[in-house]
Amino acid sequence: MARPYHHLLGLLAALSLVATTLPAQATSGPGCLYVVNVAPYDVLNMRARPSARSAIVDQLPPRRHGIIHLDAKCRPLSRPWGSRWCPVTHYDGNRVTKGYVKARYIRDSDCP
Repeated sequence: MARPYHHLLGLLAALSLVATTLPAQATSGPGCLYVVNVAPYDVLNMRARPSARSAIVDQLPPRRHGIIHLDAKCRPLSRPWGSRWCPVTHYDGNRVTKGYVKARYIRDSDCP
């Protein structure tokens, strides 16, 4: 009689081969961010669009947020740095969220 997990092991082996051929979603080097100017007990809200009125799509707690990747320049360029919105991707385990955060709450960091 086959063990119940026998098929699961074969599936996991096949998936690991596929995973090694897929491109990485986050890279090492520059382009990552970390949360600043947020109290340790609070979170930075990531929005669906570059507006404080837009829906919250994710919450980023300081020092416990996984990888935040800067996807493009923070805009609009005509506004002071802290007033700009930055398009980001948040990688937290198997969960990936895209959205926007205010520039005043993030700083540059190297990606792990």
